[in-house]
Amino acid sequence: MSYTAPVKDMLFDMQHLANIEQIAQIPGFEDAGLETAAAVLEECAKFTGGVLAPLNFEGDKNPSSWKDGVVTATPGFKDAFRQLTEGGWQGLQHPQDFGGQGLPKTIGAACMEMLNSANMSFALCPLLTDGAIEALLTAGSDELKAIYLEKLISGQWTGTMNLTEPQAGSDLALVRTKAEPQPDGTYKVFGTKIFITWGEHDMAENIVHLVLARVAGAPEGVKGISLFVVPKFLVNKDGSLGARNDAHCVSIEHKMGIKASPTAVLQFGDHGGAVGYLVGQENRGLEYMFIMMNAARYGVGMQGIAIAERAYQKAVQYAKDRVQSRPVDGSINASAAIIHHPDVKRMLMTMRAYTEGCRAMASTAAAAYDAAHHHPDAQVRKDNATFYEFMVPLVKGYSTEMSIEVASLGVQVHGGMGFIEETGAAQYYRDAKILTIYEGTTAIQANDLVGRKTARDGGQSAKAIAAQIEKTEAELNASGTPAAQAVARRLAAARQAYLDVVDFVCGGAKASPNAVFSGSVPYLMLAGNLVAGWQLGRSLLVAQDLLQKGQDEAFMRAKITTAQFYAEHILVKAPGLRDSIVEGAASVTELALESF
Repeated sequence: MSYTAPVKDMLFDMQHLANIEQIAQIPGFEDAGLETAAAVLEECAKFTGGVLAPLNFEGDKNPSSWKDGVVTATPGFKDAFRQLTEGGWQGLQHPQDFGGQGLPKTIGAACMEMLNSANMSFALCPLLTDGAIEALLTAGSDELKAIYLEKLISGQWTGTMNLTEPQAGSDLALVRTKAEPQPDGTYKVFGTKIFITWGEHDMAENIVHLVLARVAGAPEGVKGISLFVVPKFLVNKDGSLGARNDAHCVSIEHKMGIKASPTAVLQFGDHGGAVGYLVGQENRGLEYMFIMMNAARYGVGMQGIAIAERAYQKAVQYAKDRVQSRPVDGSINASAAIIHHPDVKRMLMTMRAYTEGCRAMASTAAAAYDAAHHHPDAQVRKDNATFYEFMVPLVKGYSTEMSIEVASLGVQVHGGMGFIEETGAAQYYRDAKILTIYEGTTAIQANDLVGRKTARDGGQSAKAIAAQIEKTEAELNASGTPAAQAVARRLAAARQAYLDVVDFVCGGAKASPNAVFSGSVPYLMLAGNLVAGWQLGRSLLVAQDLLQKGQDEAFMRAKITTAQFYAEHILVKAPGLRDSIVEGAASVTELALESF
């Protein structure tokens, strides 16, 4: 069950879609051009393929275990985590001021994909630590930054997010965990948090929990939530570890997938109160936590791409090895490898096209993030921030939903052997399911797309993207090749379907909210499909140009074919989604409740 990182495809996206050399013109990123990206990706590929990937199946068979409050990671994980930290991978895209390498997200995202393709359960630990780092960088006091950031960025300590409680899932207005102010400026934290990924483990010497809680007298609802750092071990003034804090793991969950990743139930304050340190200001905790959430949501989208890539590689290898039946065209007069059969090719092309389309979309979004946060021109920062914020629910929602379809196709390619755990195909299917749930379900991403990203500005951001897509259509038509024109035709139809839905959303979000929100997830899927198809259209134009110049013929022809396949087999779904959203709301909402 080996894994080979798709470095060539990642670098193609970085160079030609994300424009890594333009990012390298931004102050602070001067040394982060294509040459650096290639070197970093090659090293990451060696680590993920050689160290993490062999542990993935082992983690599924031999998950993390809990006994008497102690969680022990899968055998081999602790040593792999040591190699991760020694290699500097945790600090890849974090500031040099705190010991990071300061590389752009555009490079970091590709490495994130590799980590998750190789071993998603393992990769969740550094992913959550990234979120904690982002929150502290944005809202932490100088004192908190001095105490925690360097250790988190080095990977010496790990971080968690503590939102969910038994009675409060996505509705954080129901959070009951309380924080009591102390004379010394600290707080005592009391409460229970559930679904805490890597909330307890033996791979790092300390765990830094970021915990949502209410201070006495705070307003009701989400306006009364504050954010606290609650470390597993208290930290002395000299930076050494002190006493064990009153934060304990009372159990871990038994799950259908990502079994090696311990999902903890944490109890705070059973022995007098867990010591917590306020992040930022009281009652602004949700605002700060959303910094972590946005980072994590993009990261979960990358996990979808990652698991799809792993499932695709596994299916291709099996299809080349498995001999079954003669080809229908009579080209081989004997049983042949199943990759010769048209429907197997259709499944593999679907897997490939989805994965490459979402990778291209995510890489473009990462470049926008880098420009939004670091470009010297204020207008450029603003424009890229708007684009990136629109992309986050698409990267998270569309990429994770597609990963389930791709992983399911991977099982199907294996036939009956895919249903057998020993082949490994089923693990990817089981692991993928959580991605559409955590860090906000697909419906929550869709609500964000409808409310904050589309209706709030009257569809301006959504239509600005459509205008960019229309320019790509013109370029495709002007190139004159049958493949480019085929993509342009499907792209134009999908864009028009998208614009119809944007108008429907903006026109009805206040007047007919049930009608609009009944189509929110289909709208997200339409928008994600369109943007991924757009990026593959851009890829096709680049590949045609490079093919004419005689560069890497096999790779460029594959790029062109994949883009055309996406347009003709996936992008064609967009007009149907438009019809169900704009014309089908009544059949969603009108059935009497007692009839369900």
